[in-house]
Amino acid sequence: MTFHAPRRCALLLSAALLTLAGTAGAQAKNEIRIAHVYSKTGPLEAYGKQTQVGLMMGLDYATGGTMMVAGKKIVVIEKDDQGKPDVGKSLLAAAYGDDKVDLAVGPSGSGVALAMLPVAEEFKKILLVEPAVADAITGEKWNKYIFRTGRSSSQDAISNAVASDHEGVVIATIAQDYAFGRDGVKAFKDQLKKTKIVHEEYLPPATTDFTAGILRAVDALKDKPGKNNKFIAVVWAGAANPFNALAAMDLDKRFGIRVGSGGNILPAMTAYKQFPGMEGATYYYFGIPKNPVNEWLVANHYKQFKQPPDFFTAGGMSAAIAIVEALKKTNGDTGTNKLIKTMEGMSFETPKGRMTFRAEDHQAMQSMYHFRIKVDPAFAWGVPELVREIKPEEMNVPIRNKR
Repeated sequence: MTFHAPRRCALLLSAALLTLAGTAGAQAKNEIRIAHVYSKTGPLEAYGKQTQVGLMMGLDYATGGTMMVAGKKIVVIEKDDQGKPDVGKSLLAAAYGDDKVDLAVGPSGSGVALAMLPVAEEFKKILLVEPAVADAITGEKWNKYIFRTGRSSSQDAISNAVASDHEGVVIATIAQDYAFGRDGVKAFKDQLKKTKIVHEEYLPPATTDFTAGILRAVDALKDKPGKNNKFIAVVWAGAANPFNALAAMDLDKRFGIRVGSGGNILPAMTAYKQFPGMEGATYYYFGIPKNPVNEWLVANHYKQFKQPPDFFTAGGMSAAIAIVEALKKTNGDTGTNKLIKTMEGMSFETPKGRMTFRAEDHQAMQSMYHFRIKVDPAFAWGVPELVREIKPEEMNVPIRNKR
């Protein structure tokens, strides 16, 4: 029997495609594919790059340098959300649908994260949120496919309330006008028992001239009675922040108004040198946690980059360790339901010590650190010296989802 040429070509093509499909299937079975959707560019670029470095270092650490789990190779696919919610949403859909990733990590910004949550639910795949902070991520916008190693606004707020909640203290807040800033201030207010917030100032996330906003906060505070009890609390993310403007106004000398804030990345904390003695609470500073994982991170980061790991490097590493620990427990099984069951209630060791995914909302319970800024000529930034570790069991973090 003879084939007509077109038919024969079609059959040969079909056979070739089947062979390719079979090869791809074999490769996929021997791979664990992870998408990292983060801000390679955009206003949170510094945060995104730190997270990526931490993620890759964490995978290296957790797999003992093999990048393998249960005989499967870990493949990381990077995607740049540019800090834009619509871009993040479409990139996550492409990662789940076209790249066939088993799970995803990211993003850097809370607005992008909130846009991405429904995509995880649609594709029934895990999204491990790191480092986006807004409470709504593990609160009212949560679904069962969402886990978070990053701290929440409530964890930030509770720890900062520990540092600043005193009788007679009055505070004006300056925050970015989007999910991160508004959720942060709301959570902070909810935790304060003695301190009163007398003014809330919300400014566009890309603000560079803070003068008007600061003056409104000053007007709300300057005539309040008492000494050393008036504060402007800053809730801000990104390269441009209000600290230099606050320092230039010399508010303590003129009005008895001091500045308070949480931790930040090292470049932003250069401005903290202008506020010796400033107190707050932080998620991470490389010199604070004392444990083997952090020792490895600090030593290896210095070795590779000639500088210490930063705020979000630790978060990326924590996310990586959580993924590898879960996959070790499932023996490499990437089935979503199996992973969810494994990760709920799972504890794992990170640069911050032990974290545990709370079963109710998949938020990682973790320590925070009450600090006081010290000026040390050896460092370009204000050094946060540990006042005390605030342990997970000390923080009554509300469960805000509707599970």
